[in-house]
Amino acid sequence: MIMVEEPGLLTTVQDLGREGFGPLGISASGAADPVALRVGNRLLGNSPAAPALEATLAGGAWRFDADTWIALTGSDFGATLDGASVSTWSVHPVSAGQLLKMPSTRSGARCYLCVSGGIDVPLVLGSASTHVLSGLGGFEGRPLKKGDVLRTGPSRAPSARSLNATLAAALAPRRSLRVTPGLQSDWFAPASRAALIGQSWRVTEASDRMGLRLEGVSLHLRAPREMVTSGVAVGAIQVPPSGQPLIVFVEQQTTGGYPVIANVSAADLPSVGQLRPRDSIEFEVVSHESARTLLMEQESLIESNELLAA
Repeated sequence: MIMVEEPGLLTTVQDLGREGFGPLGISASGAADPVALRVGNRLLGNSPAAPALEATLAGGAWRFDADTWIALTGSDFGATLDGASVSTWSVHPVSAGQLLKMPSTRSGARCYLCVSGGIDVPLVLGSASTHVLSGLGGFEGRPLKKGDVLRTGPSRAPSARSLNATLAAALAPRRSLRVTPGLQSDWFAPASRAALIGQSWRVTEASDRMGLRLEGVSLHLRAPREMVTSGVAVGAIQVPPSGQPLIVFVEQQTTGGYPVIANVSAADLPSVGQLRPRDSIEFEVVSHESARTLLMEQESLIESNELLAA
């Protein structure tokens, strides 16, 4: 078991999400950076979707009651195990009674604490992921609190110890996000379409797992018009009447009534999960064919036999 001594700012149990329930109004949720989660599970020999702890901006403190192995992936939170530094993207043995501390981020937004055997919580609609807004899944449907006790699955000694540094660098989060044209992109004035990719955008403090609000020049339609509320996908860049775009994210509403100027490519969605308030990003338009190729290349890297080092 893992005892929560300090829960951090927002720590939840996450796996790869509950796909297929959008028509019922239930978004997939899941890890904000699924690449980090999958790589952590590969390091430990877990199933790719094994549940882990997702810490946001500030981690916490966790005490283990049995010997096991862990891997920290995603952002560097300055973790220590009984005072000794713990590196990210590597497997570390943990002894019964040891205390893992994850003070706060030194890089991106989220760190994943993956444990051999995964976090053992009941599945809801086939997933262990916490959907914070609806109180669905995870550990009692909520972020962790001091005093919570988490069970883990059966552990086994992993064969890998770290990542191939060259391949790992190719999976690192980006600040230049590749996007494809949105369904309503032609609704926008040419100057606004150009502005989307012609400047830097600042991530505002009004951002969370539901969506990231951006700050920059205002984007405008060619002419005033209304749209019928329709389904919306993770990564859609909507433009509300304020003209300031927002990126729909993993706990999104499954429908929306704002026009979509562009969509973040699937390969770059994990990078969105590592964005912090006040970070600056840029957009780069690619074709749908290029976006598919980028995703296939990313999948090949994650599944590559050369990704792990003994």
